[in-house]
Amino acid sequence: MPRPSAVPLFYEIGCNQFIQDATIQVVGPHSSGEAEVLLLRHQGEYLISLASDHTDRKLEAYSVALSKQVCPKPVARQAWRFADVKAHWDELLLKSWVMENGEKVAYQDAPLSNLLPPLDLVEEKYPGAPLPEDTIMTCGTVLVIGEIRPSSTFIMQLVDPVLERSITHEYKMQVLEEIA
Repeated sequence: MPRPSAVPLFYEIGCNQFIQDATIQVVGPHSSGEAEVLLLRHQGEYLISLASDHTDRKLEAYSVALSKQVCPKPVARQAWRFADVKAHWDELLLKSWVMENGEKVAYQDAPLSNLLPPLDLVEEKYPGAPLPEDTIMTCGTVLVIGEIRPSSTFIMQLVDPVLERSITHEYKMQVLEEIA
């Protein structure tokens, strides 16, 4: 996989790629999900939720940007006010699971202290300005347990141990035939 030209690096994704469906369609069996915190600004307020940066891993060897842009980005149906978690941001946990041989297997599990704070990302992308209204920004991911691998089902969760709540989203992949 090519190294990024900068860190952080911001990939533009078409707004039509963000979906809340329980099933996504992907071309070929080479794609996989990664849980990420999603930040958005709506009616002047920052909200956080959960998204999967579903990526075509075969295409990633050619172009990271294209590998991200061709896949749908599943998004949870819940969101929290960022102001409610800002003080304990580093304690939030990002988790995900994949299905392997009919078993739910841990895929990601780490605190958000491993990531840049979301408003730092906003400042990097939009110096001196807020995130544009109704704009979605995913905020990076935590390490995968083991190898990055596809799964027919991807389950992701954002856990707030302080306020004792979580956001969970699960989706399945429908693989479309890759025709040459």
